[in-house]
Amino acid sequence: MLITIFAPNNVHLLEIAGVRDALFEANCKIANGQSYNVQLVTEDGFPAKSASGVRFLPDAGIADAFGPPDTLIVVGPYGLPQTPSEPVQRWLREQARQSRRFGSICTGAFVLADTGLLSGRSVTTHWEYADRLAAKFPEIQVQADRIFVRDGPVFSSAGVAAAIDLTFSLIEEDHGRALALWVARRLVVFLKRPGGQSQFSAALTVQTGASGPFDRIQLHILEYPRADLGVTALAALVGLNPRTLTRLFHSALGTSPAAYVELTRVDIARGLLEDSRSPIKSIAHAAGFGSSATLRRAFLRRIGVTPAEYRSRFRTSGSGAGDQDGNDVSLS
Repeated sequence: MLITIFAPNNVHLLEIAGVRDALFEANCKIANGQSYNVQLVTEDGFPAKSASGVRFLPDAGIADAFGPPDTLIVVGPYGLPQTPSEPVQRWLREQARQSRRFGSICTGAFVLADTGLLSGRSVTTHWEYADRLAAKFPEIQVQADRIFVRDGPVFSSAGVAAAIDLTFSLIEEDHGRALALWVARRLVVFLKRPGGQSQFSAALTVQTGASGPFDRIQLHILEYPRADLGVTALAALVGLNPRTLTRLFHSALGTSPAAYVELTRVDIARGLLEDSRSPIKSIAHAAGFGSSATLRRAFLRRIGVTPAEYRSRFRTSGSGAGDQDGNDVSLS
Protein backbone atom coordinates (compact mmCIF):
# COMPACT_ATOMS: atom_id res chain seq x y z
CA MET A 1 0.00 0.00 0.00
CA LEU A 2 1.81 3.10 -1.23
CA ILE A 3 1.66 6.15 1.01
CA THR A 4 3.11 9.27 -0.59
CA ILE A 5 4.03 12.20 1.65
CA PHE A 6 4.66 15.48 -0.15
CA ALA A 7 6.73 18.04 1.77
CA PRO A 8 7.04 21.72 0.81
CA ASN A 9 10.01 23.85 1.81
CA ASN A 10 10.62 24.67 5.49
CA VAL A 11 8.54 21.70 6.65
CA HIS A 12 7.77 20.80 10.26
CA LEU A 13 9.86 17.65 10.70
CA LEU A 14 7.47 16.13 13.24
CA GLU A 15 4.73 15.98 10.64
CA ILE A 16 6.89 13.72 8.50
CA ALA A 17 8.39 11.72 11.36
CA GLY A 18 5.08 11.24 13.17
CA VAL A 19 3.41 9.74 10.12
CA ARG A 20 6.36 7.58 9.11
CA ASP A 21 7.06 6.23 12.61
CA ALA A 22 3.41 5.31 13.15
CA LEU A 23 3.26 3.52 9.80
CA PHE A 24 6.61 1.82 10.50
CA GLU A 25 5.29 0.46 13.79
CA ALA A 26 2.16 -0.77 12.02
CA ASN A 27 4.31 -2.63 9.48
CA CYS A 28 6.15 -4.36 12.33
CA LYS A 29 2.88 -5.89 13.51
CA ILE A 30 0.98 -6.57 10.28
CA ALA A 31 0.80 -10.33 9.75
CA ASN A 32 -1.90 -10.49 7.11
CA GLY A 33 -2.92 -7.79 4.69
CA GLN A 34 -1.06 -5.04 2.94
CA SER A 35 1.81 -3.33 4.69
CA TYR A 36 2.69 0.30 4.09
CA ASN A 37 5.27 1.41 1.55
CA VAL A 38 6.04 5.05 2.32
CA GLN A 39 7.78 7.51 0.03
CA LEU A 40 8.70 11.08 0.93
CA VAL A 41 8.55 13.41 -2.06
CA THR A 42 9.71 16.99 -2.51
CA GLU A 43 9.58 19.10 -5.64
CA ASP A 44 13.18 18.44 -6.69
CA GLY A 45 14.10 15.38 -4.62
CA PHE A 46 17.27 16.99 -3.26
CA PRO A 47 18.34 16.89 0.41
CA ALA A 48 16.37 19.56 2.27
CA LYS A 49 16.39 21.37 5.59
CA SER A 50 13.40 21.35 7.90
CA ALA A 51 12.14 24.43 9.74
CA SER A 52 14.10 23.37 12.85
CA GLY A 53 17.30 23.03 10.86
CA VAL A 54 17.44 19.23 10.68
CA ARG A 55 18.33 18.03 7.20
CA PHE A 56 16.44 15.16 5.62
CA LEU A 57 16.71 13.14 2.42
CA PRO A 58 13.53 12.68 0.38
CA ASP A 59 12.97 9.46 -1.51
CA ALA A 60 12.14 11.19 -4.79
CA GLY A 61 11.19 14.36 -6.57
CA ILE A 62 7.89 14.79 -8.36
CA ALA A 63 9.52 13.79 -11.66
CA ASP A 64 10.57 10.33 -10.50
CA ALA A 65 8.21 9.44 -7.64
CA PHE A 66 6.37 6.14 -7.69
CA GLY A 67 2.65 6.28 -8.25
CA PRO A 68 -0.18 6.36 -8.16
CA PRO A 69 -0.44 6.24 -4.35
CA ASP A 70 -3.12 4.63 -2.29
CA THR A 71 -2.90 7.64 0.04
CA LEU A 72 -1.47 11.11 -0.61
CA ILE A 73 -0.52 13.24 2.40
CA VAL A 74 0.60 16.86 2.09
CA VAL A 75 2.43 18.12 5.18
CA GLY A 76 2.86 21.76 6.11
CA PRO A 77 5.72 24.19 6.57
CA TYR A 78 6.38 26.53 9.46
CA GLY A 79 4.03 29.44 8.90
CA LEU A 80 2.09 29.93 5.72
CA PRO A 81 3.33 28.04 2.65
CA GLN A 82 4.14 29.74 -0.60
CA THR A 83 1.85 29.05 -3.52
CA PRO A 84 3.17 25.82 -5.07
CA SER A 85 4.64 25.90 -8.54
CA GLU A 86 2.54 24.86 -11.51
CA PRO A 87 4.42 21.54 -11.87
CA VAL A 88 3.73 20.74 -8.19
CA GLN A 89 0.05 21.65 -8.54
CA ARG A 90 -0.34 19.46 -11.62
CA TRP A 91 1.44 16.58 -9.93
CA LEU A 92 -0.67 16.83 -6.78
CA ARG A 93 -3.88 16.87 -8.80
CA GLU A 94 -2.78 13.80 -10.78
CA GLN A 95 -1.76 11.88 -7.66
CA ALA A 96 -4.89 12.80 -5.72
CA ARG A 97 -7.27 11.87 -8.50
CA GLN A 98 -5.72 8.42 -8.79
CA SER A 99 -5.57 7.78 -5.03
CA ARG A 100 -8.08 6.17 -2.71
CA ARG A 101 -7.81 9.07 -0.28
CA PHE A 102 -5.79 12.24 0.10
CA GLY A 103 -5.40 15.10 2.49
CA SER A 104 -3.28 17.49 4.47
CA ILE A 105 -1.61 18.05 7.81
CA CYS A 106 -1.47 21.50 9.40
CA THR A 107 -0.81 24.23 6.83
CA GLY A 108 -0.48 21.63 4.10
CA ALA A 109 -4.17 22.48 3.61
CA PHE A 110 -3.08 25.70 1.88
CA VAL A 111 -0.96 23.72 -0.58
CA LEU A 112 -3.85 21.42 -1.47
CA ALA A 113 -6.30 24.32 -1.58
CA ASP A 114 -4.15 26.04 -4.21
CA THR A 115 -4.70 23.04 -6.49
CA GLY A 116 -8.49 23.29 -6.22
CA LEU A 117 -8.72 19.81 -4.70
CA LEU A 118 -10.40 21.06 -1.52
CA SER A 119 -13.18 23.07 -3.17
CA GLY A 120 -16.52 22.30 -1.58
CA ARG A 121 -14.89 20.18 1.14
CA SER A 122 -14.85 20.48 4.92
CA VAL A 123 -11.29 20.76 6.22
CA THR A 124 -9.28 21.88 9.22
CA THR A 125 -5.82 23.32 9.72
CA HIS A 126 -3.73 24.82 12.50
CA TRP A 127 -5.94 27.11 14.59
CA GLU A 128 -3.64 30.10 14.03
CA TYR A 129 -4.17 30.00 10.27
CA ALA A 130 -7.77 28.82 10.00
CA ASP A 131 -9.22 32.29 9.47
CA ARG A 132 -6.71 32.98 6.71
CA LEU A 133 -7.52 29.69 5.00
CA ALA A 134 -11.22 30.52 5.09
CA ALA A 135 -10.63 34.05 3.79
CA LYS A 136 -8.34 32.99 0.96
CA PHE A 137 -10.48 30.04 -0.11
CA PRO A 138 -14.16 30.87 0.55
CA GLU A 139 -15.22 27.77 -1.37
CA ILE A 140 -13.77 25.62 1.45
CA GLN A 141 -15.68 24.91 4.66
CA VAL A 142 -13.04 25.46 7.35
CA GLN A 143 -13.72 23.83 10.71
CA ALA A 144 -11.24 25.76 12.81
CA ASP A 145 -11.60 23.90 16.11
CA ARG A 146 -11.25 20.30 14.92
CA ILE A 147 -8.31 17.97 15.51
CA PHE A 148 -8.99 16.23 12.21
CA VAL A 149 -11.77 16.17 9.66
CA ARG A 150 -12.81 13.52 7.16
CA ASP A 151 -14.96 14.48 4.18
CA GLY A 152 -15.33 11.55 1.80
CA PRO A 153 -11.89 10.66 0.45
CA VAL A 154 -10.42 13.93 1.80
CA PHE A 155 -8.87 14.16 5.26
CA SER A 156 -7.17 17.02 7.08
CA SER A 157 -5.66 17.55 10.51
CA ALA A 158 -4.72 20.38 12.80
CA GLY A 159 -1.21 21.45 13.65
CA VAL A 160 1.95 19.34 13.81
CA ALA A 161 1.36 16.63 16.45
CA ALA A 162 -2.18 16.07 15.17
CA ALA A 163 -0.45 14.24 12.30
CA ILE A 164 -0.13 11.29 14.68
CA ASP A 165 -3.85 11.35 15.50
CA LEU A 166 -4.62 11.37 11.82
CA THR A 167 -2.26 8.49 11.06
CA PHE A 168 -3.83 6.35 13.78
CA SER A 169 -7.22 6.95 12.17
CA LEU A 170 -5.87 5.81 8.79
CA ILE A 171 -4.31 2.68 10.34
CA GLU A 172 -7.58 1.90 12.09
CA GLU A 173 -9.48 2.34 8.82
CA ASP A 174 -7.10 -0.01 6.98
CA HIS A 175 -6.38 -2.67 9.58
CA GLY A 176 -8.75 -2.24 12.50
CA ARG A 177 -8.69 -0.74 15.97
CA ALA A 178 -6.52 -3.44 17.51
CA LEU A 179 -3.54 -2.59 15.33
CA ALA A 180 -4.02 1.16 15.79
CA LEU A 181 -4.13 0.64 19.56
CA TRP A 182 -0.97 -1.49 19.46
CA VAL A 183 0.87 1.24 17.53
CA ALA A 184 -0.34 3.88 19.98
CA ARG A 185 1.00 1.84 22.88
CA ARG A 186 4.33 1.36 21.12
CA LEU A 187 4.61 5.12 20.65
CA VAL A 188 3.34 5.75 24.21
CA VAL A 189 0.56 8.09 23.14
CA PHE A 190 -3.23 7.96 23.25
CA LEU A 191 -4.84 5.99 20.46
CA LYS A 192 -6.62 9.10 19.35
CA ARG A 193 -8.25 12.24 20.47
CA PRO A 194 -11.80 12.34 19.16
CA GLY A 195 -11.97 13.86 15.71
CA GLY A 196 -14.32 16.52 16.97
CA GLN A 197 -12.25 17.52 19.95
CA SER A 198 -11.45 21.19 20.02
CA GLN A 199 -7.95 22.46 19.35
CA PHE A 200 -8.64 25.14 21.93
CA SER A 201 -8.65 25.12 25.70
CA ALA A 202 -10.95 27.64 27.31
CA ALA A 203 -8.53 27.98 30.21
CA LEU A 204 -5.73 28.95 27.83
CA THR A 205 -7.69 31.91 26.58
CA VAL A 206 -7.19 33.54 29.98
CA GLN A 207 -3.58 33.95 28.90
CA THR A 208 -4.34 35.09 25.36
CA GLY A 209 -7.68 36.91 25.52
CA ALA A 210 -8.26 40.65 25.63
CA SER A 211 -7.13 42.65 28.66
CA GLY A 212 -9.31 44.73 30.95
CA PRO A 213 -12.63 43.33 32.14
CA PHE A 214 -12.01 39.99 30.44
CA ASP A 215 -9.16 39.15 32.81
CA ARG A 216 -11.48 39.44 35.79
CA ILE A 217 -14.38 37.66 34.10
CA GLN A 218 -12.32 34.74 32.82
CA LEU A 219 -10.59 34.24 36.15
CA HIS A 220 -13.95 34.40 37.93
CA ILE A 221 -15.39 31.72 35.64
CA LEU A 222 -12.39 29.44 36.25
CA GLU A 223 -12.41 29.91 40.01
CA TYR A 224 -16.19 29.74 40.53
CA PRO A 225 -17.65 27.42 37.86
CA ARG A 226 -20.62 26.59 40.12
CA ALA A 227 -21.60 30.24 40.54
CA ASP A 228 -24.27 32.08 38.59
CA LEU A 229 -22.39 32.72 35.35
CA GLY A 230 -25.24 34.07 33.30
CA VAL A 231 -24.55 37.13 31.17
CA THR A 232 -26.38 39.42 33.62
CA ALA A 233 -24.26 38.26 36.56
CA LEU A 234 -21.01 38.50 34.58
CA ALA A 235 -21.89 41.96 33.31
CA ALA A 236 -22.59 43.17 36.83
CA LEU A 237 -19.19 41.84 37.93
CA VAL A 238 -17.41 44.38 35.70
CA GLY A 239 -20.02 47.12 35.64
CA LEU A 240 -21.23 46.64 32.08
CA ASN A 241 -24.69 46.06 30.69
CA PRO A 242 -25.33 42.54 29.30
CA ARG A 243 -25.61 43.71 25.68
CA THR A 244 -22.23 45.47 25.83
CA LEU A 245 -20.59 42.46 27.45
CA THR A 246 -21.99 40.13 24.79
CA ARG A 247 -20.72 42.41 22.04
CA LEU A 248 -17.26 42.56 23.62
CA PHE A 249 -17.10 38.77 23.96
CA HIS A 250 -17.90 38.32 20.29
CA SER A 251 -15.37 40.97 19.30
CA ALA A 252 -12.50 39.69 21.46
CA LEU A 253 -13.08 35.94 21.56
CA GLY A 254 -15.44 35.21 18.70
CA THR A 255 -18.04 33.58 20.92
CA SER A 256 -20.84 34.39 23.34
CA PRO A 257 -20.45 34.56 27.13
CA ALA A 258 -22.68 31.48 27.51
CA ALA A 259 -20.61 29.45 25.03
CA TYR A 260 -17.38 30.50 26.74
CA VAL A 261 -18.75 29.50 30.14
CA GLU A 262 -19.71 26.07 28.80
CA LEU A 263 -16.28 25.59 27.21
CA THR A 264 -14.58 26.50 30.49
CA ARG A 265 -16.78 24.10 32.45
CA VAL A 266 -16.03 21.36 29.91
CA ASP A 267 -12.31 22.09 30.34
CA ILE A 268 -12.61 21.75 34.11
CA ALA A 269 -14.53 18.49 33.74
CA ARG A 270 -11.94 17.14 31.31
CA GLY A 271 -9.17 17.69 33.82
CA LEU A 272 -11.13 15.97 36.58
CA LEU A 273 -11.99 13.02 34.34
CA GLU A 274 -8.33 12.61 33.45
CA ASP A 275 -6.82 13.01 36.91
CA SER A 276 -9.35 11.87 39.51
CA ARG A 277 -11.31 8.77 40.47
CA SER A 278 -14.39 10.81 41.27
CA PRO A 279 -17.74 9.67 39.88
CA ILE A 280 -19.12 11.53 36.92
CA LYS A 281 -22.02 12.90 38.96
CA SER A 282 -19.56 14.58 41.34
CA ILE A 283 -17.47 15.90 38.46
CA ALA A 284 -20.56 17.40 36.83
CA HIS A 285 -21.32 19.23 40.07
CA ALA A 286 -17.74 20.42 40.58
CA ALA A 287 -17.51 21.77 37.01
CA GLY A 288 -20.73 23.75 37.35
CA PHE A 289 -23.11 21.53 35.40
CA GLY A 290 -26.48 20.99 36.98
CA SER A 291 -26.43 17.23 36.42
CA SER A 292 -24.50 14.42 34.78
CA ALA A 293 -27.03 14.56 31.93
CA THR A 294 -26.17 18.22 31.30
CA LEU A 295 -22.47 17.37 31.38
CA ARG A 296 -23.05 14.55 28.91
CA ARG A 297 -24.88 16.84 26.48
CA ALA A 298 -22.11 19.46 26.69
CA PHE A 299 -19.43 16.84 26.02
CA LEU A 300 -21.28 15.47 23.01
CA ARG A 301 -21.77 18.97 21.67
CA ARG A 302 -18.24 20.25 22.30
CA ILE A 303 -16.03 17.15 22.04
CA GLY A 304 -18.10 14.54 20.28
CA VAL A 305 -17.89 11.82 22.95
CA THR A 306 -19.54 11.16 26.31
CA PRO A 307 -17.71 11.86 29.60
CA ALA A 308 -17.34 8.11 30.17
CA GLU A 309 -15.81 7.62 26.72
CA TYR A 310 -13.49 10.56 27.28
CA ARG A 311 -12.33 9.15 30.61
CA SER A 312 -11.63 5.72 29.11
CA ARG A 313 -9.33 7.32 26.53
CA PHE A 314 -7.59 9.96 28.59
CA ARG A 315 -7.48 9.02 32.24
CA THR A 316 -4.03 9.00 33.76
CA SER A 317 -2.52 5.78 35.07
CA GLY A 318 -3.48 6.48 38.68
CA SER A 319 -6.88 8.01 38.22
CA GLY A 320 -9.06 4.97 37.58
CA ALA A 321 -12.57 5.16 36.27
CA GLY A 322 -14.39 5.58 39.54
CA ASP A 323 -18.03 4.86 40.20
CA GLN A 324 -19.86 6.58 37.39
CA ASP A 325 -23.10 7.12 39.24
CA GLY A 326 -22.10 7.27 42.87
CA ASN A 327 -21.74 10.36 45.00
CA ASP A 328 -19.20 9.24 47.60
CA VAL A 329 -16.62 11.84 46.61
CA SER A 330 -17.23 15.54 47.07
CA LEU A 331 -15.11 17.85 44.96
CA SER A 332 -14.50 21.46 45.76
